[in-house]
Amino acid sequence: MKKILYFLFIVLNASNAFANFDSFKKISKIEMDVVRNGKIIGHSNYFFEHKKEMMTVRNHTSFSVDLLGVKIFSVISEAIEKYKNGNLIFFESNTLQNDKKKFVNLFLENKTNKFQIKGSSYSGEADIGCIIGNWWNSKILESDKQISPLSGTIKEQVVTFLGTENLIINNTTYTTEHFTLMSKDKNMPEDKKLNFEIWYNKKNNLIMKVSYSRMGEWEYVLKKFE
Repeated sequence: MKKILYFLFIVLNASNAFANFDSFKKISKIEMDVVRNGKIIGHSNYFFEHKKEMMTVRNHTSFSVDLLGVKIFSVISEAIEKYKNGNLIFFESNTLQNDKKKFVNLFLENKTNKFQIKGSSYSGEADIGCIIGNWWNSKILESDKQISPLSGTIKEQVVTFLGTENLIINNTTYTTEHFTLMSKDKNMPEDKKLNFEIWYNKKNNLIMKVSYSRMGEWEYVLKKFE
């Protein structure tokens, strides 16, 4: 019961936690290592530009999995997000996953106040409460829906607070709030389900680590931020 009340508290006080976009005005770069089975196999880096009420975030993600010298899985992705006064107004990505092209083109339609999406797996509308499913934006822990940054699909999610933990990254100890983020639809195919553990540091308003299991043990771990 205490955990449920705590989670409601931080959601209702979002201006002091996840929704605090002012904290990103001091951020120019977030670098994350992509780790599989304890080995760094690539990166997911975010670069921030600030101009008056606008914030632009560019992402470059690249990693590959080799088996006996043969590449069996790879992702190369470029994306750009634009926010006005903390609200998403534009997103575009192009991804090559195992030589298969994926994409998303999204913009905010002012007349309907909805996102218009054209993606490789979904085209249509989305509510403005949906969050792009990436790991720089801790608002993903508030939303009940996320948009795939690779294909544009919309997935309902359930976020659960597990407790407070100390997390050591690069010999520095961070106080974090530990969450799970899972698909609401339990009948989805296993390879489509959301099933993540997330460690969030309130002081810096940053996601410090994400872990999940799928053809191995994966982690996205904060390397550094500036």
